[in-house]
Amino acid sequence: MLNMGMIRQSLKLSWQNIKSNKMRTFLTTLGIIIGVTAVISLITIVDGVIGSVLGQFASLGAGTLNVSITGTPLKRGLSESDMAAIEELDNVSGLSPTISAVKTAARKGKLLDSVSVKGKSASYYQNNDLVTLGRALTQTDIEQEAHVCVIDQDLADELFLGENPIEQTIMLAGVSYTVIGLEGENADLMTSMSGFGSSSDGTATIPYTTAKRLTGSNGITSLEIYMEDTDKTEELTEEVEAILNQAFNQKENTYSVFSMDSLLDTMETMTGMLTYMLAGIASIALLVGGIGIMNMMLVSVTERTKEIGLRKAMGATPARIQLQFLLESVVLSLMGGIIGVILGLLISFVAAMLIGVDFVISVSAVALGVGFSTAVGIIFGWAPAKKASQLSPIDALRSE
Repeated sequence: MLNMGMIRQSLKLSWQNIKSNKMRTFLTTLGIIIGVTAVISLITIVDGVIGSVLGQFASLGAGTLNVSITGTPLKRGLSESDMAAIEELDNVSGLSPTISAVKTAARKGKLLDSVSVKGKSASYYQNNDLVTLGRALTQTDIEQEAHVCVIDQDLADELFLGENPIEQTIMLAGVSYTVIGLEGENADLMTSMSGFGSSSDGTATIPYTTAKRLTGSNGITSLEIYMEDTDKTEELTEEVEAILNQAFNQKENTYSVFSMDSLLDTMETMTGMLTYMLAGIASIALLVGGIGIMNMMLVSVTERTKEIGLRKAMGATPARIQLQFLLESVVLSLMGGIIGVILGLLISFVAAMLIGVDFVISVSAVALGVGFSTAVGIIFGWAPAKKASQLSPIDALRSE
């Protein structure tokens, strides 16, 4: 029967043997160190990058329904009355149509051929903190079809390099517009999420009512709906679909509605699978390290055959012999695992600082690294320990 005293003594003997073969111990644990370091660093770095990306998407698109209109030959897009019906729904805090076109822009003799012009509402800027200088579009701008615009940094660099663009004018498609605001870094991400890529010459956002006149659009084909309560996304989706079905006389394939929350759920599932795949690939190094430990322990059993025979002759039971060698294997694996965790976290911290993402210690990655290394020690140490326990004391004493 094993007791704590026996376990402590077996640990002490195992530690003495490990210390007496420092170089072999280092080379044996190297595989475990590399494996655990790879698992910890990969999972932590990937989690940081994924968390940063998902955080940006969530902050810019959470609580939003996106409506894309295909329409029918008789009705290409949504009318103002259709949008008013959607805006009156209980869970709607606001909505923003999107009208997009590529136009020319000019100022002081400089002409840009491919400037992205977007038509947006005041709600767009109320729900997205994008303006870093000046002001955003207001409801008054929308109602008056004002010739004002908010430009991004790319367009500001092209037309106002070294100048403050606020309250200055530019020509869009030959019409004069006053610059009232400047968008920050998040604008490009919002543009891509809305389905419209930013041109190389920059972007100018104008009231959507003005954009309708500029482009000659009769209806709205893209719409963002902002929700008050994200827990009621499904109910709001059904209500919006009911209005759209009525608007297009129940015709199929005339529109699509999706929420950013559902997209985030899909992304989180995919990134979770990616994390597990990377952990699996990195764990191959742990298996290689486990084979190294088993090889060293088998060599150790062969080298210490006489010691095993002597201990058995003095009354040591097979269970105690097996425990000593098994503990020795586990201690080797845990040493490699702990060193690997420390190195993995250090590498992750440096990588996070270099690529500019948050460094967050992944408890699951640490638990996986330590747990896997312990399991490797038990699994790959079992066979050598069993072999040692089954040696005949007479044969063992005759081996030398």
